[in-house]
Amino acid sequence: MKKCVMIYNSKSGKKKSNELLPKFEEIINNKGYSFEVKYTKRKGHAVKIIKELPDDIDLVISAGGDGTYNEVISGNLKREKKLLIADFPLGTTNDVGSMYGYHNDYIENLKILLDGDIKNVDVCKINNKAFVYFAGIGSFVNVSYETPRRLKEKYGRTAYIIYALKQFTGKLKSYNIKYEINNKQYEGNYSFIFITNSSSVAGVSNIYPDVKLDDNKFEVLLCDIKSKISLLKTLSMLKKRDIRTIPNLEYYKTDNIKITFDSIPDESWCLDGEEMKHKQKSFDFYISKEINVLIPKVNIDKLFI
Repeated sequence: MKKCVMIYNSKSGKKKSNELLPKFEEIINNKGYSFEVKYTKRKGHAVKIIKELPDDIDLVISAGGDGTYNEVISGNLKREKKLLIADFPLGTTNDVGSMYGYHNDYIENLKILLDGDIKNVDVCKINNKAFVYFAGIGSFVNVSYETPRRLKEKYGRTAYIIYALKQFTGKLKSYNIKYEINNKQYEGNYSFIFITNSSSVAGVSNIYPDVKLDDNKFEVLLCDIKSKISLLKTLSMLKKRDIRTIPNLEYYKTDNIKITFDSIPDESWCLDGEEMKHKQKSFDFYISKEINVLIPKVNIDKLFI
């Protein structure tokens, strides 16, 4: 019998899914796997769990939010023998899960996952630290990791909006940067810097045209937005216009970028909804091709070449 381990973050999301674990086990057993659950106990624990799994595990399911999935991928990259992994979203936003084609029924999601296909996916890195779909710096990006858990458990995705509105005061932060893409150098002043590999960011779908998860490319968005009124106008355009036509936004699709700030930013980067603290002013972004993922077939035709 094949072996399946579920790395389970019981604190993810609004709903409590603990009572469904026996049903999860039944479904996984019926697909020919033995089933073992390993619970995360703290931030970063999923990295340690997957690093220490034996090499004969056939499937590792990340059951939690985007941050848990990030940890599972990050830990897998540290292994000599990489394991097949899968994302099973239980969190509040689940941008990756939305992109993969999951919906709100955990039981059906598990079934379509186990009937999915194995794909080699691009994993982005910032200074050798992995992220699955999003790296960003600027005003409000801290909302995803600073929103209190009690709000997320009570209100789900709406909690982020509530917390963001409370912070909607003061001026937008801006950064003077130099950046290099494909051996060409540029410089400018920007209020937001986003590096993504996803068609869904912050719960907004189809932001970028024709995103592929295996094309050895990621999306770069540099925002020169001076005021919060301009920010609101830009956000209102996202669902109506091609992002490449929106004023004050610079868009690139590439496999490499190096960004150097004129001084060390006070703000942390946000990686897949979690905080990345740093004491640097230069950041290299590139792609790793080492990870295979079991993914539902729902959106595979549009997400892969």
